[in-house]
Amino acid sequence: MEAKLMLIKKGAEANLYLEPFTKVLHQAGGGKVIVKTRIPKRYRIKDLDLRLRESRTALEAGLLSDAKRAGVPTPIVYEVDKVGMRIVMEFIEGAQVKQVLDRLGPAEMRKVCRIIGKQIAKLHRAGIIHGDLTTSNMILKSDGKVYFVDFGLGGHDSSTEERGVDLHLLKRALQSTHFRIATRAYAAVISGYRAEFGKGAEEIINRAKEIESRGRYVAKEERAWH
Repeated sequence: MEAKLMLIKKGAEANLYLEPFTKVLHQAGGGKVIVKTRIPKRYRIKDLDLRLRESRTALEAGLLSDAKRAGVPTPIVYEVDKVGMRIVMEFIEGAQVKQVLDRLGPAEMRKVCRIIGKQIAKLHRAGIIHGDLTTSNMILKSDGKVYFVDFGLGGHDSSTEERGVDLHLLKRALQSTHFRIATRAYAAVISGYRAEFGKGAEEIINRAKEIESRGRYVAKEERAWH
C-alpha cells in the first residue's frame, strides 16, 4: 500500500504521505489525510526494531491526542496501525511557520510567537515534551491558529530539565532558521510561555539558559531512544 501513496516528505524516522480520505479510510469521508509510516532500521535486530517502531507509533498517536486535550491544536488521529507502523491523521491546511515567520510584520510576528509560547506551556503543564520544537513542525492556519505536528520524538516528562531542553531546542531552531528575528521571536515565545505556565515558569526558563550555557545538545537519535 505504501508504494501507491503520494510521498511528500522522507524523514530519518518516518515518511509522510498525502492522500484523499476516501482512498485511505472509507467513502464517507472528505478531504485529505496524512499517513505517517515509521520506517524500519536495518542496523537494528529485527524483533527490537519492530518493538521500537510499534511503541513509538502508539506513543506519538497518544501524544497527539493528549496535546489536543491539553488545549493545543493538533491533527485529529483517525487510525493507528501498529502492524503497518502508521498513523492516519487529519491534513492541516495552512503554511509552515518556518515559511512565513520572517515575512510577518513585527506585531504579527510577536503575536504568533506568543501563541507558540503559550502552547508549549500547555504541553509542559500536561507533562508532555514535544522533543523536536522547530518552526517546521508548526502550521499557521488562516484563522490564526498554530497547529503543532510531528510528536515522533516526544514523550511524557514533567522534569525541569526536559522542559528546558524543549525551549532550548526551539531557541536553536529560531537562531538557525530565522536568525534576523530570532532574539525578538524567542522573547515573544518566552513571554507567552511565562503568561500561560504561571508559577514555576521561571525555573524552566532559567534551566533553558543553563542548558545553553553548558553547551548541551541532545541529538535526535539520542532523543528517539529516550
